[in-house]
Amino acid sequence: MTTEAGTQVTSLVPFDRARIFTYAYRHCYAQRHADAGVHPDVLKELMDHRLITTTQGYYRVGAERRREAVDRVTALQFDRHGNRVWRAAQSLLESEHVRRAIGEVATPYGVCREPSNVAAGGHACPLRFRCLGCEHFSTDVSYLPDLQAHLADLLRSRERLMSAFEADEWARTQAMPSQEEISRIRRLIDRVSSDLDQLTAEDRAQIEQAVTLVRRSRTVHLGMPRVGQPLPDVRPSRTHQP
Repeated sequence: MTTEAGTQVTSLVPFDRARIFTYAYRHCYAQRHADAGVHPDVLKELMDHRLITTTQGYYRVGAERRREAVDRVTALQFDRHGNRVWRAAQSLLESEHVRRAIGEVATPYGVCREPSNVAAGGHACPLRFRCLGCEHFSTDVSYLPDLQAHLADLLRSRERLMSAFEADEWARTQAMPSQEEISRIRRLIDRVSSDLDQLTAEDRAQIEQAVTLVRRSRTVHLGMPRVGQPLPDVRPSRTHQP
């Protein structure tokens, strides 16, 4: 027997044939589709599953693969100015306990290390989630689609506010995205995209695969500043007419 590299093989490595069974082909088919990013609803139909929960089992990414993906992604990490930040990541931030232990919390397009916001689980941003103006914010290549979507949202909001939109001037001024914010996110997007373009085809393919795994595993819970609401008055004298 000869391998693809042309090496002559004189003996085969022992393999437990009991591990080869028909269902393994079905499982492999489903897992490869899940890893490729096929939507669960589509895979459910392909596999003829009765329950979507059965299909979702194939989308559970192992801890080891997640760590490898995060290590690749964080090699392309940037601060709010677009400067590269090199940081070794050991695991995904999968729980509030872990996030607080290492001092950061997820945001819609990066991570925040502002102490009071981290302690509140991301629900107490002093800047009201204007992450691009905060020194505690950083992002990485896996957030590039979110940064691009945020830029598009800022441009849409500015267009609406500049049109015939009925609002008090102070409210319009506070809601209007600043040119500095728009320029900042554009520079950040350009820097991330530029660094991606400088990668070799092989490295880029590995990064894209890692980004797919990280984004599939990521769940961001963003809480806007909370305003205390008065408790309802449920006294009988107030809820029933005499």
